[in-house]
Amino acid sequence: MKRKGLRFYFRIYLKILAQGFKSQMSYRADFIISTIGMILTNVAGFVSFWIMFRNFPSINGWSYHEMLFLYGFSLVSLTPVQCFFDNNWSLRIYVYSGDFIKYCFRPINLFFYYQSEVFDVKGLGQFAFGLCTLIYSWNKIGLPFTALMLLKMIVFLITASLVMIALQNAAAATCFWIQNSFYVLDLVFKFKDYAKYPITIFSPVFRFVFTFVMPIAFIAYYPSLVILRPDELPILSWLSPAIGCILFWLSYKFWMLGALKYSGTGS
Repeated sequence: MKRKGLRFYFRIYLKILAQGFKSQMSYRADFIISTIGMILTNVAGFVSFWIMFRNFPSINGWSYHEMLFLYGFSLVSLTPVQCFFDNNWSLRIYVYSGDFIKYCFRPINLFFYYQSEVFDVKGLGQFAFGLCTLIYSWNKIGLPFTALMLLKMIVFLITASLVMIALQNAAAATCFWIQNSFYVLDLVFKFKDYAKYPITIFSPVFRFVFTFVMPIAFIAYYPSLVILRPDELPILSWLSPAIGCILFWLSYKFWMLGALKYSGTGS
């Protein structure tokens, strides 16, 4: 069978995306309420920083606007997992009901086929809020804006996104082997709340965990240092693009291993 190229998958995805938008827009009230709820949740995070820094001018060397930059960076980097990989939350339901088998008989990549079915447009609200927070804090900190800085920002945001996508892919795929996989996925999802903080404010044990066990420090802290503090960069900041790509590739292989096992055994 002829191998499909990127152009083929791009065309297919655009068609699926258009159908998805039509479906979501048919329930406009639900869409509007959900979007407002997501924005208010992010505003609450913004306000929590403001309240915190009314009492403390800095936290372990991090100023209010630096923390806001980290918060905005984490929101933007988390947007792709919200928009493009939200279907991972339904994976266990499809597997346990047996409906997942329908994805196993199409002549396209199984992972692409499953993930492309859902585009959560509400994530665009999170992206807009995160981007505004980034721009505001960037201006307040007085960071220079050049083509090179913009390129660095885009590259490190994309690769930071791959880390959270990888964590969610791997957590969701545990449903192919364990019954209560929701708790694994939920645990990983809750860890993302710590991504908006610099790991230097945590104890050495948690720094190790957030770097090497549950690597949420690569969602915002390490990659954002390339923009925020380029003169004091740890090696892990420069390695974060490679780490993001490797983790995503490993999570994809793990996801596909479970999916092919499912289609192979029919269990």
